[in-house]
Amino acid sequence: MPTSSRFSLPIWTALASAVSAALVLGAMTLMHRLDLEAAFAGATLVVAASTLIGWIGASSIRQYEDATSPRRTDEHNREPPYAAMVDALPDPVLLVTGLEPDDPTGRRYVLANQAAREVLNLTQETGMLVTAIRDPDVLEAVDEALFGQVAATALYDLGGTQGRVLKAFAQPLGGGDGELRTAVLVLRDETDIRRAERTRADFLANASHELRTPLASLSGFIETLRGHARTDDAAREKFLGIMQTQAERMSRLIDDLLSLSRIELNEHIAPAGAMDLALAVMDVLDSLGPLAREGGVTLKSDIPAIGQAITIGDRDQLVQVIQNLVDNALKYTPPEGVVTISLRMDLSAVEAVVPAMEDSARLSLLTPDHGTTRYLVLQVTDSGPGLAREHLPRLTERFYRVEGQKSGARPGTGLGLAIVKHIINRHRGGLAVESVEGRGARFTAYVPMASQPALPVL
Repeated sequence: MPTSSRFSLPIWTALASAVSAALVLGAMTLMHRLDLEAAFAGATLVVAASTLIGWIGASSIRQYEDATSPRRTDEHNREPPYAAMVDALPDPVLLVTGLEPDDPTGRRYVLANQAAREVLNLTQETGMLVTAIRDPDVLEAVDEALFGQVAATALYDLGGTQGRVLKAFAQPLGGGDGELRTAVLVLRDETDIRRAERTRADFLANASHELRTPLASLSGFIETLRGHARTDDAAREKFLGIMQTQAERMSRLIDDLLSLSRIELNEHIAPAGAMDLALAVMDVLDSLGPLAREGGVTLKSDIPAIGQAITIGDRDQLVQVIQNLVDNALKYTPPEGVVTISLRMDLSAVEAVVPAMEDSARLSLLTPDHGTTRYLVLQVTDSGPGLAREHLPRLTERFYRVEGQKSGARPGTGLGLAIVKHIINRHRGGLAVESVEGRGARFTAYVPMASQPALPVL
């Protein structure tokens, strides 16, 4: 019987039909989860792709019959382009086989398209399924498709710092008792959808909580100004000043919430474009210099020459990291105190977090999947009240504030360090804190150092 290089034509027909069904199901899922207009566009593409696959699956029968007829030609001898078609699909697709329900090691993937090989880090065209996917929910869904002959779905959390989540669709392709059973497994990336859902829910919960106090204050002062303080010029000026402060607080809060939401939505997408981190530090110091002088705080810096501290990153976001860390240090540093900003080059992740303060409490708030990567290390050290050890794990939580500490005349929104953590995570870097009560704190943020070509010798 004529076959392609790996599979008989009837198997390709079944695979095409199953992939078609899975893609249509994915389109319906998107229609429910996303807004209708965006989902309709995505669903149209998916349905078009699935229709093409179904058409190819049906036409394969005709090609199979032609290939086995006596009038075989050189054109018929060519391998059908089904493997290339499946490789071109954007979603990971695996063809899975199994013989006995009681033999987990007997589940094998006999085909994995290009997307599946990349997502699952597969180095072989075939192998045991448990070597590619270890998630028990996904394996159970495959078993239901293989031996229960029913379609099944499961969530597949890839883990890691980027938190990617895939939706697994397992579709049976047939096979009876004692025969080799086959199923197709399609994985669809739902990271963006779930991030959007979680971000929206967190935004509503956090915003309603944090906005309640300033709104209540504004409402009370408005009521007072409309009442007995209507003709009291001194009270009116005082109350209007407080109302302006509360309105500015709400404005900062909304800006930070929207900024954090945008960062989280793109957190799994690595930035592109080289930028000079030393130049960014200098820009931040210039902008915050007047604020430091107003508070009687001395700013000291130790940074390399321009053009040496190069990283691949989003300049606006990394400037926001530097600004948030320095601004936070200025808030908690008393008059005549010192805030030091240093930038070191070409360090490992372990070297980046080596403690420098004696008897300090220290904690890594974000650890990258570093390997042999070399980093640029930004450190911001203040001479404020410091932090107790029990507060360190919660510093990057939204709206978390250390009880009993005052942040001067400029109260923050409680989102600064959360924004820093998510930006650094997007840049595949790390974040750590070191502190001694009564002697200050030091925050360390590090991002991968760009490989630079050797400078020409003049």
